[in-house]
Amino acid sequence: MDMRRLSPVAQEALRLRVMHAVVNGMDPDEATRVFCVSTDSIANWQDRYGQGGWEALRSRRPGRRPGEGTRMTASEEKALLDRLLTHTPDDVGMVGRLWTARTVAVLARELFGAIYTDRGMRTLLTRWGFSLQRPDKRAVEADCESQRVWVEQSWPLLRQRAKDEGALIFFADQVGVRSDQLYGRTWGHRGHTPVPTQTGNRFGINAMSAISMQGTMMFTAWQGSATTDVFLTFLNRLITTVKPKIHLVLDGHSVHRSKAVRDWVAARSEAIELHFLPPYSPQLNPDEMVNADLKRDLADQSITDVRRMKAPVRSFFWSVQKQSDRIKSYFHGKHVRYTLRTI
Repeated sequence: MDMRRLSPVAQEALRLRVMHAVVNGMDPDEATRVFCVSTDSIANWQDRYGQGGWEALRSRRPGRRPGEGTRMTASEEKALLDRLLTHTPDDVGMVGRLWTARTVAVLARELFGAIYTDRGMRTLLTRWGFSLQRPDKRAVEADCESQRVWVEQSWPLLRQRAKDEGALIFFADQVGVRSDQLYGRTWGHRGHTPVPTQTGNRFGINAMSAISMQGTMMFTAWQGSATTDVFLTFLNRLITTVKPKIHLVLDGHSVHRSKAVRDWVAARSEAIELHFLPPYSPQLNPDEMVNADLKRDLADQSITDVRRMKAPVRSFFWSVQKQSDRIKSYFHGKHVRYTLRTI
């Protein structure tokens, strides 16, 4: 019999009947058969009877333990909410960088004496509009103010300028693909992790691409280091292929800012200008999503040497290059939608 299906009154009546029978000499094993209850339940009731007599077998009034689930006032809830939105656990003297229901419950108890179970805190967080999420990665060196200025001021000015000049804006980025960094996911039996074989050799390919909101892509791929000559070759192909003036947005890699590059661009200022994103701000570059797609695509490839890596890398870019709508979709990512705002 599932005691949970009975009302508290029915549960109490059954306990009393069973214990009256056991106290009057019925063997507990026989009681389990007669009353259809478990031996664990009878053992529990015997302990309760031994400690408190018949009164201990009465149904207790349902509710929380003393102090459990103590409510916070509206102002206390707001104060707690503000801390969750503006601080990490480390910031408030706790251990860790991630808020869990348990750490939030500990903070509520320390600040306001409010006691919550993990489940109770999850319910409260859900009511506040929170959900359990995988956090975005950010470099500790990133300057949030510089990122705000780029999104709210620098970018709108650049877009307006390009519009006035009849120029095109491209976002560019470099990606390094390494044989020991290609990890995808596969289905397998729970508890038996699949072990697909892969080469133990380490090798890699570098690539650079540039995409525009009009759905255009240019790319290059090479083996070896990212040098000034490689970058200048890419820029030369870009201005040769794309006739309107180009405003190229990219990160501040040392090669991109080298004297040779500055001189080359200055001599061709009517054809191209470079604009640099704030330091440590890859999330603001739509071309980062191309790189992520590339690595996901390669993760399912059988790659055992550089030649077998170079072919699928080029094949990926050629394929994307033909899909204008796919290129445009990269500008709809969560952190790069700012590029689509009307002027």
